[in-house]
Amino acid sequence: MPQSSERLKKLLPDIMELVRPRRGLLAIGFVLMIINRVSGLVLPASTKFLIDDVIGKRDTGMLNLLILAVVSATMIQGATSFSLTQLLSKEGQRLIAELRRKVQRHIGRLPVSYYDSNKTGTLVARIMSDVEGVRNLIGTGLVELLGGLLTAAIALVVLVRISPLMTGLSAAFVIAFGLTLRKAFGAIRPIFKERGKINAEVTGRLTESLGGVRVIKGYHAEEREEAVFAAGVKRLLDNVLKSMTSMSLMSLSATLLMGVVGSIVMYIGTRQILAGTLTLGGFVTFTAFLAFLVAPVFQIVQIGTQLTEALAGLERTREILRERQEDDDPKRTVSLGEIRGEVVFDNVTFEYEAGKPVLHDVSFRADPGTVTALVGSSGSGKSTMIGLIAAFHGPLNGKLLVDGVDLSTVRLDSYRTQLGVVLQETFLFDGTIRENVAFARPNATGAEVMEACRIARVDEFAEGFEKKYDTVVGERGVKLSGGQRQRVSIARAILADPRILILDEATSSLDSESEALIQAGLAFLMQGRTTFVIAHRLSTIRRADQILVIEQGRVLERGTHQALFALEGRYFDLYTRQHGLEQNLFLAPGEGDKVPAHLQGKAI
Repeated sequence: MPQSSERLKKLLPDIMELVRPRRGLLAIGFVLMIINRVSGLVLPASTKFLIDDVIGKRDTGMLNLLILAVVSATMIQGATSFSLTQLLSKEGQRLIAELRRKVQRHIGRLPVSYYDSNKTGTLVARIMSDVEGVRNLIGTGLVELLGGLLTAAIALVVLVRISPLMTGLSAAFVIAFGLTLRKAFGAIRPIFKERGKINAEVTGRLTESLGGVRVIKGYHAEEREEAVFAAGVKRLLDNVLKSMTSMSLMSLSATLLMGVVGSIVMYIGTRQILAGTLTLGGFVTFTAFLAFLVAPVFQIVQIGTQLTEALAGLERTREILRERQEDDDPKRTVSLGEIRGEVVFDNVTFEYEAGKPVLHDVSFRADPGTVTALVGSSGSGKSTMIGLIAAFHGPLNGKLLVDGVDLSTVRLDSYRTQLGVVLQETFLFDGTIRENVAFARPNATGAEVMEACRIARVDEFAEGFEKKYDTVVGERGVKLSGGQRQRVSIARAILADPRILILDEATSSLDSESEALIQAGLAFLMQGRTTFVIAHRLSTIRRADQILVIEQGRVLERGTHQALFALEGRYFDLYTRQHGLEQNLFLAPGEGDKVPAHLQGKAI
């Protein structure tokens, strides 16, 4: 219990942050609730007068007054119930929408490393599901609980006036049960928190499976995915059943409490009536008001579950909102104006895991408007260098300077607006071709979008579609070929008009004919911009101003194509091996001896 109370104490500032802007609304709701509850007591209160006075003393004049009071109270109760639902239930839904926007906005500004360690589907569940139960903190759930407690307090006063003995015994059982419930909810809350975690994992795996359906079908792995999903659903089911068992036990205890208290009241009340110390009307009124005293216990079982789930969701939401955003770094205070595009690596060392550096003291300079090509074996560190230039990560040691400014001190919103990226794994949104190209600059004119499409040769295939540029490309651009997706991506980068451009295997999805057509577009895109190119087809980077040969996280060689080729080092080996094997594909049988001996049998 102390641990549960401590967690609640930590959540209190977050709860107050949600409640504070709505305190006026909650105050109105609380007033309506008081009116609603008081009016609901008129009917049971009238039974004493009905039995003792109207029936017992045949006072028919009071009957009309009682009926008028009951009808009026019922109308007031109905009107206030409607108003409470409209006021608080709708505000609860607005709260959910607001929290979802807040969590999505926060997650969208987290560093790339956070995405690397969390599944997409898990993050979707955190945004959509965790905040769902929080509506009960603002909606009718909390107010109903407070209303029940208020009614119980009023009922207690009435019960004491009728029979202090029966009231004392009944209250003792209710208090004992309330303490038991408090302990029970402390045990159930971790179950709800675990449920949110399991639900996020299951949703994450399902999202991955649906996104990778072609791979699954390609390897006939449907049954394996079914088994994985079934195992996740089983974990979720076990968690739900566990909580339902606990809730059932609490409901059973509440029912037994009602039976025990009812039996005590029946026994003592009957003896008091026979002794003449209690009237029949007083006994009936006592039993009616006793229900209002015990009712909050049942409300706590029902509403308390909702509030416990809400607190568990709020705790998980709080965890994600405490993650530091990229620009929250106090060192990032510099806002860049328009940059020239000079990029300098100054003895940069970087590691993803502590003690396992992937870059070692890398130093080089890329002047504004020049093209720097990165080549080397897979895993040599090329993509890591690109990630550092895009500010997805920061150096462990050394500095990365842009126009002489340390990138670790720069506000990323002022930098990335001047950055263009064309990645090997092209990503398109489930929208039209036009929308995907305009994503880089939503305020671009139609003519500017069309010009970017023309330069990137998007027009060659878009004009052939029935809806032309308004053709929907499907999720991740699945309705387009790999080459078509890549051209849309290049058009998007052209429209962005960046000062620094990153091309990561930008022509990897194009056949030779398409690549030749698009080289002019790439040449236009690269003109006057500081460009970094990763290309495994070394023929595409021969005109680069400098080529960096990266091996095991170090710059092994540096220079132009001609200089490195003449050096006959690692670049010469990579280039001749690639071209030698490409030519070997077209050799006639028996001509294999024309390939240099040291290249035969080697893969690229």
